[in-house]
Formats: sequence, C-alpha cells, structure tokens
Amino acid sequence: MADPLCRVALGRTGLMVTQLGLGGAPLGNLFTPVSDAEAQATIERAWDLGLRFFDTAPLYGHGLSERRIGAALRNRPRAELVLATKVGRLLVPSSVQRAAPLIDTDEPSMFVNVPPVHVVFDFSFDATLRSVDESLTRLGLAAVDVLHVHDPDAHAEDALRGAFPALRRLRDEGVIRAVGAGMNQSELLARFVREADVDCVLLAGRYTLLDQSGLDELLPLCTARGVAIIAGGVFNSGVLADPRPGATYNYVSAPADVLERARRLQAACERHGVPLRAAALQFPLAHPAVACVLTGARSVAEIGENAALFARPIPPALWTDLRREGLLRDGTPTPQMSPA
Repeated sequence: MADPLCRVALGRTGLMVTQLGLGGAPLGNLFTPVSDAEAQATIERAWDLGLRFFDTAPLYGHGLSERRIGAALRNRPRAELVLATKVGRLLVPSSVQRAAPLIDTDEPSMFVNVPPVHVVFDFSFDATLRSVDESLTRLGLAAVDVLHVHDPDAHAEDALRGAFPALRRLRDEGVIRAVGAGMNQSELLARFVREADVDCVLLAGRYTLLDQSGLDELLPLCTARGVAIIAGGVFNSGVLADPRPGATYNYVSAPADVLERARRLQAACERHGVPLRAAALQFPLAHPAVACVLTGARSVAEIGENAALFARPIPPALWTDLRREGLLRDGTPTPQMSPA
C-alpha cells in the first residue's frame, strides 16, 4: 500500500513531492477531447485529494495542458505545490513562416482538437530560454520548479550543447529548482545522468510491471548518484489499465505478445483480489531510486479512482507469484521487500 499524500524528497533538489502526482497529457486532449470545465474539475479534485505534484509540457495538447493546469493552480498556495514542465518543442503558430533550422515534427498527432500550431524540435540554448518564457505565459505563473528536456531521442548532442546548459544556468540563478529529462527510453537518460548534471529524470514506460528495462543501467546509476526518478507511463499507455484487444502500448496497438503478458499479469492480480491498475501504480515505488509516480487523468472519476488504487493494500503473495511466474525480472524490488 502506498500513500498518495506522503511527501518525499525529490532527490537532492530540496523539493518535496507527493508520492502520487498528476500527469497532464490527458488534459491536453490525448486521444479524446476534454473540455475546459472537465480539466478544471479534474485538477481541483487532484488538489482536494492531496496531490501536490503536477507535470505538464508544451507538447501536451499543443499548449492546452499548460494553460489548463496554470489556470487551475494559479490561485493555490504556490509554496504547497511542485510544478514541472518541459523544453525542446516550440509551438509555432501556423500563420508564421517556420525558420529553416527548426526541425518540423508535424505528423498525425495523438492530441485532438488542438490549437493551430506547428510543433518543432529545437534544443538550442536560446530556444530553451524562449520555451521557458512561453510556458510561463501559457501557465500564467511566475516560475516552475522542475524543467525537463523532453524526448531528445535524435537530438542528444544538441541537448547536451544547448538545452541542458540553459537549464543549469536557470538553476544556478535560482530561477528553477531542478533540471531533468523526460523520455520513453532509459539508455539516453543514463547518459544524461552521467554527463548533464541532472537532478531528476522522468522515465516513462520503462519501469513498469510490464517492462523493467530501466533496471539494466538507469535505476542503479540514479541510486548511486542521488538522482531521483519520476515514474511515468506506469500503465504503458493503456495496456496495463485494461488489457483488451485494441489496447495501446507505446501509444500504438499492443502487439500480441505484449497483450498476452499483460493478461497474465491481470490474471495473477485477480487471483489475489487486486486490480491490475493498483499493482501497476504501486510497483515502481519499491525501488529506492523512484521518488514518485505520475498518473494521467481526464476526469474527476479517474483521478479519484487512481488515488484509491494507489492506496489499496496488496498482499505480499501477489509479488511472490509474479516473480515465480517469470513476470518480474530477477532482483526486481517489490513493495514487500527491499533490494539487496
């Protein structure tokens, strides 16, 4: 059983975050639309439940998520919450001629009913500072606490030369409290831990009940260096929430082998009277590098259910069975035990 209201240190940053945080992608109309009123109510419900860690990004709804989260938090006591957003993608109005150096990411979007902008990669120093200013304008806030370099998969060198130095300058000046990186892979995050002087990383989908590949290098490295891991994508974009035909994994339809593994996890949970989502939400926190878990929600009901599942007792026998069935890697810490 995890306590969503428990505050823990975010690594060496001095920030204290609740163990459960609200991820802002669904509030940016991920896959399906959410009204302004629904988004506002969802964020207010998260606050009422005691959640004080909120994560967003310019990409989420092409600015919608930042605007909605900012509007809902603007009048809350600023010292009580921790807010993270990201850099690396600029939102260029469709009416503006795109500059040649910018790398256009226009492609079928996972976000629907979004503002008419072009999303472009730019990990340069100046663009990073511009991105921060634009995010603050959308949020309507004077500052954010954590800034992540967002998905620099094909742009690692640009990020190391531009975005990370810009964020470190902001941290050194006291403008932000923490420099991070957020990705759906662990290999580059490990490199950034070694080379970019980050305080935390947002690891999405690579340390879950379904995929523990983050154990190969990243999690031990973060433990050794005191870098906090924020676990995101704990439902692997949907398949661990409801492993039915058509469920998504890595934001596309889940392959047959992934779906079968998710169903085996679900069957084991059901034998112990545990919802699969409860196990998925609580599992990452057993590792000492993981400070907190982010969960996305698009409604009052969803965030309420996620908070309840996060606090639901889970019998230790479930983790034992998952290990026995080969559904957890050897050496994976589970909530009833500590790692060696």
